[in-house]
Amino acid sequence: MNTRLNHIQNWPELARQANWSAAALAKKCDVSVRTLHRHFLKQMGKNTKTWLAEQRQRHAHELLCDGSSIKETAFCLGYKQPTNFTRKYKDYWGICPSLKPPTVNPAKTANVRK
Repeated sequence: MNTRLNHIQNWPELARQANWSAAALAKKCDVSVRTLHRHFLKQMGKNTKTWLAEQRQRHAHELLCDGSSIKETAFCLGYKQPTNFTRKYKDYWGICPSLKPPTVNPAKTANVRK
């Protein structure tokens, strides 16, 4: 396994910098997408795309809890349309982002799924 990937500690920040793209994240890490995928399966128990989508939704939750509007949050997360963000948020969290965001225990966030 690529030891370079084992030394990375700031995965959530790298995910944001890569705009939640597996290809961009692999490029930032100077590895292939496939190598990154294998690393995520082994170290995090899920594929890169799933992990990135979860990180994106966690960041969305943080922004909404901090008072950002749906439109601001969607733009910050790279969605072209707020409606696309709203649909993904509802699929993940089970409620519309216009409602009060759910209280999240970081230890339980991994269990929150569609």
